[in-house]
Amino acid sequence: MGTLRWLSIAATASTALGLTPDGLISAPRRSEAVPNPSGDVAVFSSSQYSFKTHKSSSSWNLLDIKTGGIKLLTNDSNVSEIIWLGSDNSTVLYINGTNSEIPGGVELWVSDISDFANGYKAASLPASFSGLKAVTTENGEVRYLAYAESYANGTAYNEKLAATPLSTARIYDSIYVRHWDYWLTTRFNAVFSGTLKKAKGNGKATYKADGGLKNLVSPVKNAESPYPPFGGSSDYDLSPDGQWVAFKSKAHDLPRSNYTTAYVFVVPHDGSKTAVPINGPDSPGTPAGIKGDVGNPVFSPDSKKIAYWQMEDETYEADRRTVYVYTLGSNETIPSLAKDWDRSPDVLKWADQKNLVIGVEDAGRSRLFTLPADAGDDYKPKNFTDGGVVSAYYFLPDSTLLATRTAIWTSWNVFTASPDKGEIKTLATANEIDPELKGLGPEDVSEFFYEGNWTQIQAFVTYPEGFDKSKTYPLLYYIHGGPQSSWLDSWSSRWNPKVFADQGYVVVAPNPTGSSGFGDELQDAIQNNWGGSPYEDLVKGWEYINENIDYIDTDHGVAAGASYGGFMINWIQGSDLGRKFKALVTHDGTFVADAKISTEELWFMQHDFNGTFWNNRENYRRWDPSAPERILKFSTPHLIIHNDKDYRLPVSEGLSLFNVLQERGVPSRFLNFPDENHWVIHQENSLVWHQQVLGWLNRYSGVEKSNKGAVSLDDTVIPVVNYDP
Repeated sequence: MGTLRWLSIAATASTALGLTPDGLISAPRRSEAVPNPSGDVAVFSSSQYSFKTHKSSSSWNLLDIKTGGIKLLTNDSNVSEIIWLGSDNSTVLYINGTNSEIPGGVELWVSDISDFANGYKAASLPASFSGLKAVTTENGEVRYLAYAESYANGTAYNEKLAATPLSTARIYDSIYVRHWDYWLTTRFNAVFSGTLKKAKGNGKATYKADGGLKNLVSPVKNAESPYPPFGGSSDYDLSPDGQWVAFKSKAHDLPRSNYTTAYVFVVPHDGSKTAVPINGPDSPGTPAGIKGDVGNPVFSPDSKKIAYWQMEDETYEADRRTVYVYTLGSNETIPSLAKDWDRSPDVLKWADQKNLVIGVEDAGRSRLFTLPADAGDDYKPKNFTDGGVVSAYYFLPDSTLLATRTAIWTSWNVFTASPDKGEIKTLATANEIDPELKGLGPEDVSEFFYEGNWTQIQAFVTYPEGFDKSKTYPLLYYIHGGPQSSWLDSWSSRWNPKVFADQGYVVVAPNPTGSSGFGDELQDAIQNNWGGSPYEDLVKGWEYINENIDYIDTDHGVAAGASYGGFMINWIQGSDLGRKFKALVTHDGTFVADAKISTEELWFMQHDFNGTFWNNRENYRRWDPSAPERILKFSTPHLIIHNDKDYRLPVSEGLSLFNVLQERGVPSRFLNFPDENHWVIHQENSLVWHQQVLGWLNRYSGVEKSNKGAVSLDDTVIPVVNYDP
């Protein structure tokens, strides 16, 4: 496949771009659809960023579950969360993001969806609360939960009312100094409980706050819920009868930097007793030998049981999750359900008293499965949804489910399904609604399997707009992070393969050794093997593409990856595979082996490299991209992106790689965002990120010249610093 042949074909292969970076970033982003009790309508939020005004707008909308029709409920930007109130099909409880009495506080409002603008304030909350959950009890009370930052004394933290300290000094006597993108302080997340009661006024009953808020977490020293940075309302639950609250916290009795251990605590809603763990080291119902992370505690419909998932290993963040069921007030915890099943449940919901519906990552998708609450070890759950990634699901009165998912070809897809009938009806999908996503569809994506280093490996393929298999397109090789993670059939606003493909590439995203959702053996085999089997899987994937897929041009291929994928790109730069690519992109990847000790989650490195930095340093150095013999091979043009607030992989890693590339005379560029963490979130930064990444790849692959309208580095609006004489 020669250069001239490729250039002449590619010039006619794609002259129009489909999904563009600005289209991706400015397309509406919608939440899950939450049905009312009767299953007639569902409420969801939508936000959209404008590159004309450089502002975001937001709205709440109603989805007709029978017809799929959508209508506006409110575009008041102060409405931050809405939930249905009790069994009433038209009344909602919502958080108003402002507070007329307390700067920095929020309010709870009650409104009817038929006359939303004329709702009323039910409670004033003294800080920035979120994660609203509520139930209506038999006596008509509304008992609710929400979370906010807390001081040790249980008082909610209000940033606008907090005193500014005279010194900016930080002092620490224990590790876990910082995490993800923030430095630890004496504040922590906590779940608060409150109650609304009906009171008559002006001739009609209205809800009003009954008493203040109760901090349910602060009485347990060192507890925190939801647990940052990814914890949210799924970290806690309120029993249907309103009597009990369950919340997850990292183990309050162990060093957080060294262990993944977490507990499920149970506490009365009124806070009359201190929360106690149901699976702690001294809890009578704790399953023997089970010491890892926990998640998604959820009460059964009769409020008597709690289902949750837990890992076994106390130092392995990607250990298999299995489901447990605990009976309140007893010493009984049902041993793990479907223990022999080689998958990890993530989301749990009770379908009825005897069955759960679980969301599970499986073979590049996130599918829904049924699981009896007394399933034996050898029970094999069966999925009843298939494509895409289901992000949320709710039960309807007719025993079907309303589910929300994404896929590579759509950012929002709402449908109905049931365990008996499977997927029933699609109600709404973003690629048919949003102008920015018009034309996208499942035909944009396929997959193939190939023989890897020791087993079969799956890979997703994403095609460019106007794809014609009789023509050729340069390869863009996508390498995922984790490393115990995977590429999924899901939408992304950061590494969206369709945006890359529509520049004029065929994007191939393999799931090599270390990938999740394909069984424990594949996932766990990456331990102490970062540059071994995974790298060989990628080499064999490239060879398979080169030998078998005629429409992919490997001669002008490029590769990119983030996090562990960034490490692998750095490893590839010093390997033979690195000479097969015209350009490389590393986003927040590790480079110097010994620098891994600078991370915050020490359990991660100590698990993946089989020991501590001082006792097992040879394991850390075995897969060192910065080894001298590897540096001597560096020659492929390389873009490095690293952000100042990435405390998992400090920015010095990116600078070290850039320094070496520059001194070795390898074409290279360093892109830095001082206000971003492991991800690039802010819309204007995201646009620059896409312009630089795509421009870099397009320049060296030839797409910049051959594909009219492709992103070019010459289009940059950010000054480039160059002090070379």
